[in-house]
Amino acid sequence: MSDEGGALTCRLARLLAVACGVCVASLYYIQPLEAVVVNEFGISAGAAGIAATCAQLGYAAGLLLIVPLGDIIDRGRLIYLTMTVSVAALVAVGIAPNFPVMAITLCVLGFGSVTPQLIIPLATHLAPQGKEGAVAGKMLSGLLAGILLSRTFGGVVGELAGWRSVFLLAAIAVLALALTIRRKLPAPPPHGGFPASSYRKMLASLPVLIRKFSDLRGAAVNGFLMFGAFSCFWGTVALHLAEPEIGLGAREAGLLGLTGIVGVLMASPIGRIGDRHGTALPIGIGSAASLLAYLVFFSFGGSVLGLTVGSVILDLGNQFGQVSNMARVQALGDDIRSRTDTVFMFSYFLGGSAGSAAGAMAFGALGWPSTCILGGSMALLALLAHILHTHALHHDRRV
Repeated sequence: MSDEGGALTCRLARLLAVACGVCVASLYYIQPLEAVVVNEFGISAGAAGIAATCAQLGYAAGLLLIVPLGDIIDRGRLIYLTMTVSVAALVAVGIAPNFPVMAITLCVLGFGSVTPQLIIPLATHLAPQGKEGAVAGKMLSGLLAGILLSRTFGGVVGELAGWRSVFLLAAIAVLALALTIRRKLPAPPPHGGFPASSYRKMLASLPVLIRKFSDLRGAAVNGFLMFGAFSCFWGTVALHLAEPEIGLGAREAGLLGLTGIVGVLMASPIGRIGDRHGTALPIGIGSAASLLAYLVFFSFGGSVLGLTVGSVILDLGNQFGQVSNMARVQALGDDIRSRTDTVFMFSYFLGGSAGSAAGAMAFGALGWPSTCILGGSMALLALLAHILHTHALHHDRRV
């Protein structure tokens, strides 16, 4: 598969969006199953939160070490490779005999789940000029749909058939999609082998890009904090629902994930807003919405209605931020798309890992209110950082 030239057809866009969703879903099956894992392995709530953190740390490592290769070798080969790793890791998680083995295999699963970050630069490269934001939104719609359905699938199937069946069934789905993609995509052009020296130079160029592009730094900081706030909630809500005062299980935690449908439907319109009016406005809206969500969680998080309303606002805010930040970094240059995507998404999922781990530890130590304070603080910092970044850009332009 070559990403040089050509055009992004509707059929190809749909295929790529579906692939984004199916592949990223592997990261999130564990979230509604945390209370079940606590019971089976006899671990603490804080330790259960480490499981989600392991997957996201593995994903961050894959972003740093694999995704930049998309700028120097064929992305089709990388897509098939990462999907194959995901299949093997899903099976390994599904048969893990104890929690340490499960945590290690979740790291590997995260490492192999970076396929969407290889797909998005390809899709935006092929997009018509001026439509990059809308195309990024479409890919992220597929990605968010995968996150949304993963929580519902994991929670419902986990309660009905056991948590292990979730990962084994997912392995079958990813394998089927990988074989379909390999068959549908044209063969890659002849390749001269793995350019090790170019790979080292490419990794060394990442700090250079960070220093060079202010928008890349702004997106990385905002993404770290916003996804940290997002993951703080989703990494602990299953444990909160299982508390005696609420008394709900994995199925309900999974069904709560359906609130993300609002974000899925809004992804493409958000991308169009960024194309027409710039990305600063939707990023600010997303940061403010995330803060509002935590005010709702803190005030009304003891009820299912409060959690539902807050999660809708949080999902929508995160989508505003992710789509617009992604469009911002993808606009920095066609020949550096994979690397700018790497910097942004590495920071993004590093924030998610921090939010999941810190949220679970806060919940285990002081309960739900402390989790809300932590997540709300990250959302507030995201908003303040964005305001300062926007102000600095305006000042530089006047000078």
